[in-house]
Amino acid sequence: MSERRHHDMGGLDAGRVDRDGHDKAPWEKRVDALMVLLGKRKILSVDELRRGIEELGADAYDRYGYYERWMASMTNILLEKRIIEVSELGARMAELESGARTESP
Repeated sequence: MSERRHHDMGGLDAGRVDRDGHDKAPWEKRVDALMVLLGKRKILSVDELRRGIEELGADAYDRYGYYERWMASMTNILLEKRIIEVSELGARMAELESGARTESP
C-alpha cells in the first residue's frame, strides 16, 4: 500500500466542516474564470489542475487557501507547458507590485 500524501485527508478527523457558502472575492472570481477559459481552450484540464495542487509541498498546501492553490497550480502548469516564461511572469509580478497599471495585450 502506498503512503498517504499530504493533501490526502480522506478518513482523517478534520473537525467541523463549515457548509455555509460565502461570497467570492473579485480575485477568486477571476481565478475561477481563468480556469474556465483555460479549460474551454483545451490549455489546462481539471485533472491537470488537481495534479498541480497535489504536487504543492505540504507547507504551501497548508498555507494557501482554496483559490490560491488553484492559482499556484495553474501557474506551475502554464510554466511547465511553456505557455508563459519565468521571465515574463517575474516582470509582470514586479510591475503589479510596483503599482504600475498597464493593459495586457
